[in-house]
Amino acid sequence: MSESETIRGALPYTYWTVEGERVEITRGGIIEESAVTIYVNGLELATVMCSPLDQEELALGFLFNEGVIDSMAEIGLVKSNVRGTLVDVLLLRGDFDLPRRMILTSGCGGGITLQDLTETYPPLASSFTTRPAIILERMHDLHGEAQLYNHVRGVHAAVLADETGVLVSAEDVGRHNAVDKIAGKALRADIDTRDKIILTSGRISSEMLGKARRMGVPLVASRTAPTSRAVNLAQAWQICIVGYVRNGSLRAYTQPQRLGLPQIATRSNEDET
Repeated sequence: MSESETIRGALPYTYWTVEGERVEITRGGIIEESAVTIYVNGLELATVMCSPLDQEELALGFLFNEGVIDSMAEIGLVKSNVRGTLVDVLLLRGDFDLPRRMILTSGCGGGITLQDLTETYPPLASSFTTRPAIILERMHDLHGEAQLYNHVRGVHAAVLADETGVLVSAEDVGRHNAVDKIAGKALRADIDTRDKIILTSGRISSEMLGKARRMGVPLVASRTAPTSRAVNLAQAWQICIVGYVRNGSLRAYTQPQRLGLPQIATRSNEDET
């Protein structure tokens, strides 16, 4: 694919490339960002800034990860309009009420959540273990799945995987949206997300951890770092956080036994005061 060609989720754009004294006009592309409004039983639930890809899966995954639905058996219809500006979801039950408030998250792409994570889940009951080499292999797979990123950059990728390979993948301007999309794709494909691995190109924040816990995922890995609250939640929920998976190395921040690594005594900031 030439630089002047674009793929879905990108728009053609000409820009100046400067390298030292050399200036070059480049015909390339930029990431497309749009707003999609999610309606549930005719009620406006949320407007999400996102990439105009897999919008129905985004809506389904958002509803699942926020605890509105538990399975596709609750869905009567999910349909996006031609312009890609809204997704209608009709539930088979009529008792849906709009949440009292939405919480603005720390995510890019206008992330929102309906939940307050102080209402915590119980610890994840899972005996899942794997090896560091598997995480490195799956991160390599994530890079291969990130077609939009590889073409124009500026977008996040996420995959749901097991030890043998990638099960579903998604890209979006928002890292939270990418995780919601893989949840929605898994719902539609009837893939059990429990005891699987989530790999993402973005930072692991507390709300990202909440989505993983909702999906029953015991290991979340990223090319970048986790936040302090994500680490605290991961310890409480018995989820292994792996960060900085790159160049043949990684950092295990929580539950190292899930990677076959020895436990160590961790120090908090309070210990150092």
